[in-house]
Amino acid sequence: MSKLVTIFGGSGFVGRHIARRMAKEGWLVRVAVRRPNEAMFVKPYGAVGQVEPVFCNIRDDASVQATMKGSDAVVNCVGILSDRGKNTFDAVQHEGAERIARIAAAEGVATMVHISAIGADKDSDSDYAQSKALGEEGVLAHMPDAMILRPSVIFGQDDEFFNRFASMARLGPVLPIVGGETKFQPVFVDDVAQAAVLGIKGEASGTYELGGPEAQSLRAWIDEMLVVIHRKKIVVNLPFFAGKLMAFGFGLLQKLTFGLWHNSVITGDQLVLLKSDNVVSEGAQGLADLGIKPVAPEAVMAEYLWRFRPSGQYDAIKDSARNLKI
Repeated sequence: MSKLVTIFGGSGFVGRHIARRMAKEGWLVRVAVRRPNEAMFVKPYGAVGQVEPVFCNIRDDASVQATMKGSDAVVNCVGILSDRGKNTFDAVQHEGAERIARIAAAEGVATMVHISAIGADKDSDSDYAQSKALGEEGVLAHMPDAMILRPSVIFGQDDEFFNRFASMARLGPVLPIVGGETKFQPVFVDDVAQAAVLGIKGEASGTYELGGPEAQSLRAWIDEMLVVIHRKKIVVNLPFFAGKLMAFGFGLLQKLTFGLWHNSVITGDQLVLLKSDNVVSEGAQGLADLGIKPVAPEAVMAEYLWRFRPSGQYDAIKDSARNLKI
């Protein structure tokens, strides 16, 4: 275990999969997070002392530099879906990403992988998409050989895509959505991790757009999810003006509670993103160029969405019982 990789946001949804894979590769893994005491679950990914969570604030130069000391490679997995206090899109996804790359270059780090997103665009009306694009520019300005990964929505255990809608499906007979005709190409979290490992090891560089084997509308993905969780719902595709009213109301509630209640339902910025398809661009480098065969959502959804079924893990037993002949 002579090489060290520092993974910023390494206890998050994508970061933990990268950390696990790098431990299996025999590397020392430093997991840089805001709350190390909440990231102790990464330690068993490797041998004793191989995987260690450490404190880091990516908004601070000194903190990032201290965390990165001695690293052979760095990975930036830090990202947010909405502004929250000092953790704004610009501070985290633009300035934070550029800070990591700048210090990595100064420290002589050999390789860097940066997790961005499909739709990153400086000219977008979305603050999220703008900050992702500016973050990419900042990374490449200091680490020109860095690997940039642009995934579509990422699925897998603890995802914020299928899990969110499955949770909503338990609340009533109607499941309201916005942007039902917008296309998505969900990519499996471990496929993203495999791609990142190639960049860490210096076996690949450049920009890659990562999507699964199928692209279809949000409504179609929700219909598939409902089949998996054994629930019949009336899916209502709300017009965007209704979504704007909802976003405004939830945003106002967040302000009135001084942030004690955080709007994780839908924001105005997310509505802007929902107006554009979230799929791999024609001609873009992707998983196939990295030699990775993408996993389809239907292959793994049941493994982690079973808890949203009416009887949880007992639903399969009930189904079998119905087929018994007396």
